[in-house]
Amino acid sequence: MPHLLQLDSSISGAGSKSRQLTAAFADAWRARGPEHTVTHRDLTADPLPHLLDNELHWPPHLRAPGATPPADVEAVQAAVIAELLSADVLLVGAPLYNYSLPSTLKVWVDHVHVPGVTTPFDGSAQPLAGRPAVVVSTAGATYDVGSPTADWDHGVPVLDIVLGTAFGMPVTVVKATRTLAARLEGMAPERTRADEEFEAARARLAELGATLG
Repeated sequence: MPHLLQLDSSISGAGSKSRQLTAAFADAWRARGPEHTVTHRDLTADPLPHLLDNELHWPPHLRAPGATPPADVEAVQAAVIAELLSADVLLVGAPLYNYSLPSTLKVWVDHVHVPGVTTPFDGSAQPLAGRPAVVVSTAGATYDVGSPTADWDHGVPVLDIVLGTAFGMPVTVVKATRTLAARLEGMAPERTRADEEFEAARARLAELGATLG
């Protein structure tokens, strides 16, 4: 059965723009029939522990001699990796916080980016190669091409490297910026553009949810 892994990392609750957009994809996915299943991991409600042992960045056969990472933390990491490997499509809600990934999403990346397991090392395969990944990127400010802040987004590039280059997944990025326009008086001129971007993103994600996988 086609299976979706949906990750949400926004701390904004029901008002979160990224959560509204990932829901548009997930709703369209479920509407295709009961065989289209979803695992939803809320990285804010149920945050993963930080990896506090460097050897957890490696699989057992590549660890330093005598390495003994905590068994409970290793078990959590194994479960998170298995959850990812069981997905036919990955959906990532990635709001831009301080020009980068939310810390909870970065911890997830640290758990799943393991040489020789999810990314090639010494000739090993890419088990996720060819599986679609959709990154929903929301940002409060503006990062338009050609603007002074065009290269200040350090969230999407990280996910493109990890999911796309390291894991071999075709990555589709859907963006909605200016999400603070409704709140900040200084961004009032951007409100129409913000609404247009959000609705275009929602329509695109509903389309992808109805067709990917």
